Amino acid sequence: MKKKKNLFERFSNWATHATGSSAAFILATSTVIIWAASGPIFNYSETWQLVINTGTTIVTFLMVFLIQKSQNKDSKAIHLKLNELIASHEGTSNRMVDLENLSEAELDQLAKFYAHIARLALKENDLTCTHSIDAAQENHDFKSKIRRERKENNQSIKQ
Repeated sequence: MKKKKNLFERFSNWATHATGSSAAFILATSTVIIWAASGPIFNYSETWQLVINTGTTIVTFLMVFLIQKSQNKDSKAIHLKLNELIASHEGTSNRMVDLENLSEAELDQLAKFYAHIARLALKENDLTCTHSIDAAQENHDFKSKIRRERKENNQSIKQ
């Protein structure tokens, strides 16, 4: 399943790995220390300040794109893994697959529904109880009905 990566993909992976390393942090810290220590030599001139400002601006600008590339790839992989788990599990709703393509309003609507499920779970006093989006209300109503019937049966037995 592995496909040959293009030049930018290989460079991006290498750069992300390299810049996230301890060596990169030590190099950046050393650069700042050397720059700061050279201040008296250059009389803290505007050119001295411009060197660090320009350098950090360029590095930051380029890193934004590398970080975004890495985040996009990681996010896509996580979504695919979650979609596989959802699709392969019998008790889950396949409507949850590909949620990242819903609008903000649709995601808010789902969030409200899950808040409702949480309230139902609190009523059941069972934190391990689970519901899919399709069956939550039905499961709650069914369990409530059974509890009522048991309660009524217990009261009739006592009488």
